[in-house]
Amino acid sequence: MRFRDWATRVLLIFMMLAALILAVLIGGLRQRQTDTSNVINQFNHTTLTTPAKLSSQYPQVRYQSATNTENKVKTIAQSPVKTNPLPTKYVTTQAFANYRPNYQRAVVHPSNYGDRYSQNFNGVSLNNQPIIVLHETSNSASSAINFFQTPHENENVQASYHTLIDLEGTVIYLVPPEKRAYGAANSVFEGTNGLETVQTNPNLPPSVNNFAYHVSLETPPDGRDNNMIQSHSGYTEAQYNSLAWLIAQSQVPDDRITTHRAVDRSGQRADPKSFDFDKFFKLLHSYRQLRPVNTASNQ
Repeated sequence: MRFRDWATRVLLIFMMLAALILAVLIGGLRQRQTDTSNVINQFNHTTLTTPAKLSSQYPQVRYQSATNTENKVKTIAQSPVKTNPLPTKYVTTQAFANYRPNYQRAVVHPSNYGDRYSQNFNGVSLNNQPIIVLHETSNSASSAINFFQTPHENENVQASYHTLIDLEGTVIYLVPPEKRAYGAANSVFEGTNGLETVQTNPNLPPSVNNFAYHVSLETPPDGRDNNMIQSHSGYTEAQYNSLAWLIAQSQVPDDRITTHRAVDRSGQRADPKSFDFDKFFKLLHSYRQLRPVNTASNQ
């Protein structure tokens, strides 16, 4: 056999082996990608989305929105309210019907809110009942909205509320109630069921965000730009009325309405400052009441 023929055969054999090895590697890579996709899909299927029954206990957005491109805020156009699938414990009153605040909707960037989870990061099922956490903006309402509309890739600075109430009492819907707003980072709620918190990210402290509805009041001018002050002139009558009106639409009981100051575990939050709980609860109780128990069938 001539050398040229021998070299040609060796080269052909080498090329066939190389093609076989390449095919095996490509097949393994595709299988690994498929397995990874299956794991991700399985995770998303089993851990995302809180049950609708729980989300319906939060205040609901009362109207659909129409775009106002001038100020990046969406003005609300009338449409029906979604029906609550759970038997209601609270019903609204005539005083609630008589109060008509202005309301708007502002679009929050998706990096600043997320899904509610039905399991924590360890796969343990979650059954926390909803809470409402009260905040203040520490600056103007427009400044807070601008921050929420700005993309934030750093998880440590992502933030949002579900709703914001400005000094004039305008209710500004931000994050839908079925979504998880990033209103309280390192936080724990202490109630009749003991300490409640949820860790959904192993790299971040646990928080109440997964079962909380966050609503914030616009800080008055004399309380802005200074996180060290412990009090200010307080909130307007319109803000208290709109806050009570908003929360009256929820099924969250009084003892699960709390503040950022109360749930915070970082030692850095003191809001809402100068908040008058007596005034707020008096208004809330005038806007909603416990549903009367029908005892006629027992007589």
